[in-house]
Formats: sequence, structure tokens, C-alpha cells
Amino acid sequence: MSGTSLDGIDAALIETDGYSYVKPLEFITRSFDEAQRARIRSAFGSRERDIVVEGIVTAAHINILREAGWSADVIGFHGQTIFHAPEDGLTIQLGDGAAMASALGIPVVNDFRSADVAAGGQGAPLAPLYHQARALSSDADLPCAILNIGGVANVTWLDGVDVLAFDTGPGNALMDDWAQKRLDCPYDADDALAAAGTPIEDMLSEWLGHDYFAAEPPKSLDRDEWDIADFGHVAKDMSEISDEDGAATLLEFTARSIAASTRFMSEPPKRWYVCGGGRHNGALMARLSRELPIEPVETLGWNGDATEAECFAYLAVRSLLGEPLSLPSTTNVAKPITGGVLNKV
Repeated sequence: MSGTSLDGIDAALIETDGYSYVKPLEFITRSFDEAQRARIRSAFGSRERDIVVEGIVTAAHINILREAGWSADVIGFHGQTIFHAPEDGLTIQLGDGAAMASALGIPVVNDFRSADVAAGGQGAPLAPLYHQARALSSDADLPCAILNIGGVANVTWLDGVDVLAFDTGPGNALMDDWAQKRLDCPYDADDALAAAGTPIEDMLSEWLGHDYFAAEPPKSLDRDEWDIADFGHVAKDMSEISDEDGAATLLEFTARSIAASTRFMSEPPKRWYVCGGGRHNGALMARLSRELPIEPVETLGWNGDATEAECFAYLAVRSLLGEPLSLPSTTNVAKPITGGVLNKV
């Protein structure tokens, strides 16, 4: 799994029947180097496949699996999302499943989202069925929310019977973009900038007034729905906005949009279990804890860094079985639908 935060590639090995049995076995993660990150980032927002970037993404994923040296029956290869506009019937993930299958000698399932989008669904999020399988076999305090904070944040609400899922708004993406622009760093190290700043309320009011936040779920977002250049609406000269205040504003935007998602749940979660890279942001977690009963998914015995990679291994098996990867309540597709494309060796 390589998310839109571009922090790197996560790889997980699991044993599963594609239903309720899931046993995580191993996990590794490797960061992109700066050249890879910059080249992949250059493809974001494009409606066309960039074959050169696709080659970079595929080679990096092949390399991490060669390094791991695992034997497996099938590989789930999500690829790198560069564009997501389900309202236009389009979602693009770069990654050559056939090349990976040939290189590693293991069948590969990829292209997980296209079938859902083609059937009128949002194509995202796709983690809910995995969240449900893990939560129901854990000591999750139901009803609960599984909150994943990646480049975009998404939530799965579970009560043991029903499941609701949707993107809540931005996750790490805007904060990372700000750190890259202002500090030439991929993220706000030690959360120092955001913790020292004061949110700009005019900017927050404008962003939180976006139609997306009033729309009923299921719903999903492209990473670039908002842009740090929007700060120009409140300051003619971007230099008028301090590094700290900009970072604090973006963190507050993420926190408020996550907290506001509760309004769409039929019952408030007793616990919010947080996974993804965003849970390492101490300032964000402290801010969320002021409004929500949050705790890392590690309290359930999960590895919060591995959850998404494990998810696509699980979905690869469900794809082989012809089982649904998404539901009307998770992507707004008309009926439960399977997906994924099998690349044989």
C-alpha cells in the first residue's frame, strides 16, 4: 500500500479466508526517497496515466516484496492513487499488476476501485469490510469508529450489524504540503509547527463551508480537493501567514472535519480507534481527544501502520472468491459488488 501522503510503501503478510478469519503475520515499511516522492507527486491531479511514474511505483513495490522474501498465494497491489473523481466515473491508481506478477512469480490482484466506480459507486473507502472483520474478532467496544488518517481521513462506523463508511475530509495531505512548501520537509517533524501556531478562523470557516461536509455519506474525496494556495484568500501575500499559524490552521481543519463526521452516525461511537500515519501526530491526536474518545488501534492488538496494507491483502482474497469489496453503505454503490483484476503468472 502506498497512500496519498507519499510517506512510503507498507507491505503486510496475512493469513485469511477472506471472511472472518484474519491472522496478521509480518509487516515491513520503506520510505520513498526524495526523488521518487517528487516524481510521483508530479503526477497527482492528472487524468492521464503517467507510464514513467507507473514504472517507478511498480518497481518500488516489487523491490519491497523481494526484500521481504515472503511466499504467498496472492498479492493485493493497490497502486498509487493520483486522481479520484467518482462523479466523473474516474479513479486512477498507477501500478502494473501484470509486471509485478511476472517479476515475483505470484498472482497479483490490482485495480480494486474501478468496478465500483463503473457501477456508480464512490470507489472509496475500501477498508470497511476489513475493519469489520477485524473489529468483530477483537474486543472492540461497539458501536465504534475505525478512523484511518492518511493523506485523506476516512471512518468506518460499526455496531456489529451495520457498517457505514466515508471520507471525513483531509488527513495529513495539507499539513504535509505546507511543511514541504515552507520547510522543504515531507512533514511537520515532532508536530512543532502546528503546536506553536494559532488557527486562522476565516480560513477555517471558508473551508468548512464546503458542500462536501453537508453531503450525506457514503462519499469520498480526492486528495487535492483543497489546496494550501487557498490561503491566498485571506492574505494577499502568503508571507503574511507564519509557518506556525498555517500549520495550526491545517491541523484544526483536519480535526474539526473528523469530529463533525459524528453527525452522520446513527449512534455516537463509544470508542474511536485510530490507525494510519496521522495517529503519530501528537498535536493532532491531542486535539481530537478534546472532542472524541480516541485511542490507537493498538489497544485492540492491531498494528495501526499495517492496517491498510493488510486490508488489500484481505481484499485480494475476497476478489478471488468473487465476494463483495464494497457495499451501498460504504461506497454508495447500488448493490454489493466485487472488484479487482487478477494478473496470473
